[in-house]
Amino acid sequence: MEITVPRKNIVWAYVIVGFLALVSIGSFAMHEYYIYLSAYLWFGFIYGMCLQYGRFCFASAFRDLFAVGVPRMVVGIMIATVLFAITSAFVAATGWSTFHAAPVSIHAAIAGLVFGVGMVFAGGCASGSLYKTGEGNGVSLLVILSISVTQAIFVDVGGWLNKLVPRSWHESALQKGLPDSINVGDGWVDQYLAGYVWNQPVKTYAQALGMSDDSLAGAFLGNVFCGVVLPALLILTVVYLFWVRRNYVRKLQDENKANVTLKDHLAGFWGMIMSSKRTAIAGLFLGIACGLQMFVIEGMRMKFGVKNAGTLLERMGHTFGISAKGTVFDPGYWYVTTQEAQWVGWVLQKLGWENMDNIYFGWVNGIPSPAINPADWMSVALIGGAAVMALLHGEFKFKAPTKELAVWAILGGFFMGIGSRLALGCNVGAFFVRTAMGDMSGWLFGIGMIGGAFIGVKFFNWYTERKMAKEMAGFDIDL
Repeated sequence: MEITVPRKNIVWAYVIVGFLALVSIGSFAMHEYYIYLSAYLWFGFIYGMCLQYGRFCFASAFRDLFAVGVPRMVVGIMIATVLFAITSAFVAATGWSTFHAAPVSIHAAIAGLVFGVGMVFAGGCASGSLYKTGEGNGVSLLVILSISVTQAIFVDVGGWLNKLVPRSWHESALQKGLPDSINVGDGWVDQYLAGYVWNQPVKTYAQALGMSDDSLAGAFLGNVFCGVVLPALLILTVVYLFWVRRNYVRKLQDENKANVTLKDHLAGFWGMIMSSKRTAIAGLFLGIACGLQMFVIEGMRMKFGVKNAGTLLERMGHTFGISAKGTVFDPGYWYVTTQEAQWVGWVLQKLGWENMDNIYFGWVNGIPSPAINPADWMSVALIGGAAVMALLHGEFKFKAPTKELAVWAILGGFFMGIGSRLALGCNVGAFFVRTAMGDMSGWLFGIGMIGGAFIGVKFFNWYTERKMAKEMAGFDIDL
């Protein structure tokens, strides 16, 4: 059925694209270095369109699977991860990858658990909430704000929480030789990072197998096949056996199929995969765009003779919010949550909250003005790209949150913010990108996230049943 798109939707889509184009052209006219930020902007725009087209949301995926037994989104995400991994391997094999693996330990799974509970409570993951904000969803905007505020505050807290820090963490953190401007001994998260996380091994599957990440064997055999295809195939098999097989067998029996053979099951497995084409296509384009972004960002770093955008900002005279080592958050590929936390960190700093004395902002990411922050441009454009796709498909609509949904959004964002900081990333940075790049910490976060989603769904079922029982009790009538 063909959808008739209102003319005003098309006009607004042109307005959004035109505005982003003016930002790119106008900023480049001011200084050629702004083309670096524009690269982030347009890749963010592409990510937003892909996410909205594929309805790409991890919270929806696991909620649908655990709550109502619908596996379509989970299957789509697994396929998208494999496709993303293949495109990422091409980039890695050229030596132009900007990706850096993360420390591997149980902390990733624990953080994923916290994040998974939060995304179910909120009704959307970090990336899903961003693209849904582009659809006009007020609940999703609250989720993003809650995640951002939580992160900005959480990374700077100390006080009584320091009493929970193991002495070994405290001593190890102090031995890292961080500058005096970073009060590493006075922040819970600082001691967790410098005293524990930084001490964990950093490995990809290729490295674990004795291969190099930028070799063909390491990129495709180690990271893609062993690190992505085999685990994804295992998960897809589990999904088929526990959520798809029964209905598929019943369907065959209704068609008077007496004996269900292995060939039939393989056909059912393939049918399960093909039912998620839209999400898989979105994942493919996300992977291609991510790979291209690495090429483009690395190419511009070589052109301008820099390793981080912080150097470009300093050359242009923008020194406020640059980290102690002269950097800002500049991943070179798709990422969310850190740049949104920087927005809040920047505002708090302007209001008098010292936010540059912790590792997260003061040593690693900085808090430059959102107007000149590369990753900020990516997130804003992601919302714009999602809005354009929603407008063109007649799916854009302003939706104000109810009080109950607002509470769940804030609570869910709170848990996701904590989970993101403990894992050094969210469902995108800590799972989707890391897993596709062969980072061994990716699946750890993913396992935790799945477990957290299961807990979140079970809690929601209990809460809903309890709420309905109370409401129905009000209708009791004595006869």
